[in-house]
Parts: sequence; C-alpha cells; structure tokens
Amino acid sequence: MNRRSFMLGCATALSFAGGAWAQPARRRTPLIFDAMGELRTTYDRALITEMKQSGLDAITLTLCDPKTVGPRAFEEAVAAIREHDRFVAANSDLLLFATSASDIDRARESGRIAVFYYFQNTEPFGADLDNVALFHRLGIRSCQLTYNFQNRAGSGSREPAGNGISVFGRQLVERMNRERMLIDLSHANMKTMADAIAASSAPVIVSHTGCTGVYENYRNTTDENLRALADKGGVVGIYQIRPFLTARPSNAALPDYFAHIDHAVRTCGADHVAIGSDRDHRVIVMTEAYLAEVRREEGSNFHEADWPLFIDELNGPRRMEVVWDGLRRLGYASGDIEKILGGNLRRLYETVIG
Repeated sequence: MNRRSFMLGCATALSFAGGAWAQPARRRTPLIFDAMGELRTTYDRALITEMKQSGLDAITLTLCDPKTVGPRAFEEAVAAIREHDRFVAANSDLLLFATSASDIDRARESGRIAVFYYFQNTEPFGADLDNVALFHRLGIRSCQLTYNFQNRAGSGSREPAGNGISVFGRQLVERMNRERMLIDLSHANMKTMADAIAASSAPVIVSHTGCTGVYENYRNTTDENLRALADKGGVVGIYQIRPFLTARPSNAALPDYFAHIDHAVRTCGADHVAIGSDRDHRVIVMTEAYLAEVRREEGSNFHEADWPLFIDELNGPRRMEVVWDGLRRLGYASGDIEKILGGNLRRLYETVIG
C-alpha cells in the first residue's frame, strides 16, 4: 500500500508479548531516513519499490568492505563509488544520488529515495589528509573514524583497552570538519569516541549502535558518551542487529530493540536519536546458501552462534512501519516519532554537510 494512504492514529492491536504483532497502523507521511542501511547493487527494482512504499525517503549506505586496509582500501573505495553511481543512475526513477540535505526534499518531491554515500573506515584516506577532499568531491558525505580494530585515527570497538584518538586522528577530525564531511563514531571504542566528540567542532553521529545501559556488548555505547554526543548536537542511530541488542531469540527480541531506543531517548533526549538499521532489506531465510554468502563476506567476523542477526518483525523492507507503530505503542508523541524516524537526521545533515 502506498504510504500516502497511511493514516496516523488508526487503531492497531499490537502486543510485545511473545514478539507477536498485528498489521502495523497506517500513518501520514513524515520524513523517514535510515542513518545506516543496506542498498546492495544486487537489489532488484521490486525490492527498492517496496522499500519506498514502506515510507523510506533517504538512506546512508556503506560503499565498500571496511575490513580492507592499505592501498587496496583506496582502490576498492573508488571502484565502489563507480559501481554505485552506475546503480543509482540505472534506477534514477527510484533513487536520487544525494550530497546535501536539500536533496532529501528533491527526492521526496519526485517520489524517490535519497542515497548518501558513506565509508565505515578511514582506511581509504590512507595517511593523506587531502584524500578527504578527494572523496568528498566523489560524493562521500560521512565516514567512520575506525572500524573494529586499531587504525591510524584511533581504536575500534574490538580494542576495549586500546588508546583513544591519535594525533593523526585529530588532524583527520579537523579536516573532515573543514570539508563538511560528517564524522561517524560507530565501531569506535569508548575512549576514541569520547576524544573525537570533544575534538570535533561540528556535531557527530554514531549511526548504528545500541546502549550499554540496556545490554552489554562491545558494539554498544555508554550513557556517558551518549550524553556527550547529545551535548554537542549529535545524533545516535539504534541498529537492528539482534545479538548486539539482546540474548533473546529472533522471535522474542522486538521489545529489547525498543528498549534500546527508549533508553537512548531518556539519556540523550528525543532530539538526538534516530534509526540506523545496519540491516539487509531483503527478507532473509536462514538457508545454508545464505549462510555461505555471509561467511564469504564476513570472514573471521562470522560467528554462527550469533545468527540469525535479524529480529523477525524487522526482517524485510517494510521495517520502518513496525518501528513507527512500536514507538506509538510506547506512548511517544507524533512529533517525537517524526524526529526519531528522520527529522533529527535531516537537521544534523543540514548542519554538518549543508
């Protein structure tokens, strides 16, 4: 059903018990923006159309493998930009290449999804700060300082006893600020995250994380850093990666997902929370063929005990409808839901990237 037919306030019989939810209530058309979600070049037009029909207006997507290091990281980054440029151009009636907040408005007016480019590691920049400007010219509008492990800029989340931001990392923060490239601190360890928040002259984002205050996990963020982020005008996106959010199985994990959003709002305020799904938009069926695909992609990062990564009700392209209705069931005002689903991200993007 087209999202323009959604009616805010329709009654819905939703229950957190046992993870069972009825059909989501329909709503009007606020901005829906995924701070970090997947849009693979293998997606067909039917899937992209369903993503749009779910209400999605804008998405920030990872372009290349963040685990690649050295000169190959630069080469693969350039190749990924070219690949995605071709993909967006081939689907220009559904997608719009975005480099500014105003492009979100253009996409909405033309019935398309605004697509922002993003790296999950500063490895493509290498040791050359001028590469920040180069990749900005090529369309990159946000980048993580680190991935899971140590790099030139600082320590990743797999380095809990590691150092904070490096001297080069501070220079990189300054240059990214100057180029108006949004600094993302997802996957950073807590010391690097705190240092970078303090060092940046512009608001920053943690686009996909959970809350340590709800569930202890190396990828989740402390309340101290959440508050520091908000104090600087930043935004935190809550992901939908089940084993990072809860120990419960995929068919009983939805309440825990909303607990992370609610905790972030109580810690940061509703003006500083967003959705960063970090999830595939396909409906995933846990076949051996799919697991083989994931093993190839993830390498040593793959741990079969963590699978499935998804939460059943959020497994597919219409997940934003479920998020909208879940927040409504928690008693959130419509204005706050609209901020969380997209308004906060648009404000941040306009402030930082223009």
